[in-house]
Amino acid sequence: MEANGTAKGAPKKPTPATTEQDKLSGAEKKKQVKAEKAARREKEKLQKDNAVGATGQQSGQPGKDVQVQGSKGSSQPAKSGQKGAPVPAKDSTKIQHKRTASTAAEAQKPLFSKAVPSHAPSLDMPSGNVEVALFSHLYGQPRRKTVEGAGKEVHPAVLALGLQMSSYVICGSNARCMAMLLVFKRVIESYLTPPNNTLTRHLTPHYLSPQIDYLKSCRPLSVSMGNAIRWLKLEISKVDPDTPEAEAKTQLCGSIDTFIRERITLAGTAIADSAIDKITDGDVILTYAKSSIVEKALLMAHQRGTKFRTIVVDSKPLFEGKQLARGLADAGLEVQYSLVHAISHVVKDATKVFLGAHAMMSNGRLFSRAGTAMVAMMANELDVPVIVCCESVKFTEKVALDSIVVNEVASPDELVTPAPLANTSSTTAESLSSPLLKWRETPNLRLLNLMYDVTPAEYIKMVVTELGSLPPSSVPVVYRLSTNT
Repeated sequence: MEANGTAKGAPKKPTPATTEQDKLSGAEKKKQVKAEKAARREKEKLQKDNAVGATGQQSGQPGKDVQVQGSKGSSQPAKSGQKGAPVPAKDSTKIQHKRTASTAAEAQKPLFSKAVPSHAPSLDMPSGNVEVALFSHLYGQPRRKTVEGAGKEVHPAVLALGLQMSSYVICGSNARCMAMLLVFKRVIESYLTPPNNTLTRHLTPHYLSPQIDYLKSCRPLSVSMGNAIRWLKLEISKVDPDTPEAEAKTQLCGSIDTFIRERITLAGTAIADSAIDKITDGDVILTYAKSSIVEKALLMAHQRGTKFRTIVVDSKPLFEGKQLARGLADAGLEVQYSLVHAISHVVKDATKVFLGAHAMMSNGRLFSRAGTAMVAMMANELDVPVIVCCESVKFTEKVALDSIVVNEVASPDELVTPAPLANTSSTTAESLSSPLLKWRETPNLRLLNLMYDVTPAEYIKMVVTELGSLPPSSVPVVYRLSTNT
């Protein structure tokens, strides 16, 4: 049968595809395999989309059809199992998903949304949009005002401390840090290591972290609290796993007591001893708000017999200076109390300005109660030296150029003067009522209650620490010495 061109027993010639496959190099074969895998994935994806579209049509949900647009521009819904289903080709086929208004709105929702239970915690969330757009990044989670909704793993002492910090019963960086460490002592004492675990590996992530998260939900942590927490976690990691649990807990509680005594209590005494040397007879010391170290230094100078006068400048909403002025007056000091809007007048009588600190930044700037920068600026204009009293536990490696990027926003209602008592006469009540009582009903009005501001290093003459008196530019050096880094 030579008409067909080949005898039955003759060997077959290799097909062109076989010869081309043999001629491919290793890299080309890998590329071909990758392309085949990509085509299979594309085909599976298209089949899933077709299945979803068919399910949406059967359930009566609109907007779930998948349209395949061909080269001629005609489009028709593709159903699973239908003959002539489109072949997945990247170049010749485009897949489009229809969306109605309802599905478009659903697409804007987050992928994973938590359902809010009916017993959600009561947070300080003001009604309506009261956020200032420029500071919208600072609002975050509102403060917790009750223990409702708190996790069962949160210690009762931590629950009480969080409410005290949120309501300003415990206020001030040192007071909050000491209270937190003392509460953590009780938390460690009540801790029991689960079976098949060690205290070093289990205490921090599973028992201590929920306590810290709860405190953060009540009020943001101060710089000193953050440094103390990092120190405590480091101490826990140093505990030998073979150490008995009772001995390890006693060791940690003793370390906490040592930290409070050396880094806060004795450090404050050393700073006060150094600060009183700067106060001489006839001085007029001006201070702003309330600082525990400044108060201790003024009382120690008075007990030493130095004759000086004190001016306490204060501002709303906390009016911390009232407590300072009352305590100094009860101790026998001559005290003048003034609000911050009169700073340009009272600073003329001052010879020195003593300020407390919430934190000292790495670039030498002071992070303290809102209004501190204004006081320091006015003193600098009149060549009045500004002295900052600050422990090294409040030093941080962070840098702050302004008070916008990092700050704490409190409730705007704290700026509103409370309404007069019910038994007050109508004339007096009308004169005492604040014009901001109905600020939420006023269009285009927003109240901003920033807790802190940043004072430039040029306004600061000296920073008094437990390690000595130094210029603001030496803050990074002291931070490295205090943290042994």
